Amino acid sequence: MSISQAVEAAGNGSGSEFRRGVASCAPVLFGTIPYALVLGAQATQKGLSPVELSMMTGLNFAGGSEFAAIQLWTSPPRILLIVAITLLVNSRHLLMGAALAPFLRDLPRSKVFPALFFLCDESWALGLADAKRRAAAGITPAFSPRYYMGAALAMYLTWVAFTTLGALLGPMLGHVETYGFDMAFPAVFLVLMRGMWKSVSAARPWLVSLVVAALVYLFVPGAWYVAAGAVSGLLAAWLMTGDA
Repeated sequence: MSISQAVEAAGNGSGSEFRRGVASCAPVLFGTIPYALVLGAQATQKGLSPVELSMMTGLNFAGGSEFAAIQLWTSPPRILLIVAITLLVNSRHLLMGAALAPFLRDLPRSKVFPALFFLCDESWALGLADAKRRAAAGITPAFSPRYYMGAALAMYLTWVAFTTLGALLGPMLGHVETYGFDMAFPAVFLVLMRGMWKSVSAARPWLVSLVVAALVYLFVPGAWYVAAGAVSGLLAAWLMTGDA
């Protein structure tokens, strides 16, 4: 069933749109669970309690920066270093928010700010792809807040719950990386990228971002590869506008 058929059949009801968001996010959630458990287990190895970890994942809600923070965690923690790396890793949210901005422009701030708080890579990819499909089908408004929040809240609750579970099970699981759970992290993003694929020419900025990020990762210490990949990809997209 197409987007237009689904919305028409549901009468564009708020409950059905929310459920559609949850259903769309469900396959991604299964990929999220393993690396949520990995983060929780790693946190206990660094001395964090399940309560402390649940507060961190619930208030920050950005998996990449949380993994970075845990890797840098010491006793006592180097607060300024962790904050700086967190800001650097999360800098990609600036570009993600900018991509959503045209669809959020007409929404009241009471809806925009909660949407941005629950923004993560997965909910952003699903929300943006759905908005583009609805726009192509002539559905207005193109952005469905209920759909987005269904996907985002499902992701949020799953992430907090299973990172906490990983912290509780950490002492029993040991080093969970030996089970290969950490491979779920890149696998999820490959699936999300496949869903946003248009053509080889349109994907050239992705390639530029990948190459630049990989080179910076190899030769520059720290998490500068995140910002370098984001900026180079954005610059490449701007320079290649009209060529795709």
